[in-house]
Amino acid sequence: MRARIREQKEEAGESALLAAIAAMRDPDRALAKRLHAIVTANAPTLSPTTWYGMPAYANKDGKAVCFFQAAQKFRSRYATLGFSDKANLDEGHIWPVYFALTELTAAEEAKIVALLKKAVG
Repeated sequence: MRARIREQKEEAGESALLAAIAAMRDPDRALAKRLHAIVTANAPTLSPTTWYGMPAYANKDGKAVCFFQAAQKFRSRYATLGFSDKANLDEGHIWPVYFALTELTAAEEAKIVALLKKAVG
């Protein structure tokens, strides 16, 4: 029974995430779609959801670990990939948790995959 409830929440979360992405304009939509593919392929323990109306990925406790912020929503010159305090990115006393995204080439995708693996590891 608990497993089915969790499945239903995940299905609702992915539907909300995909709706949030569909509501975006390009280039944010294209970045969010590609980021969704990267996260789902490389961090299968994270569940799609939304966080403040933006695409996000939560841990088994339902807490957002990483999220996408559209440039257009915040009138910024770049979109952002962010990590919450639930991500295991700690490096000493200071470390980055927000990353500007303007394009996703193979090099950027490799960096994101490394960050995801560290964040959930």
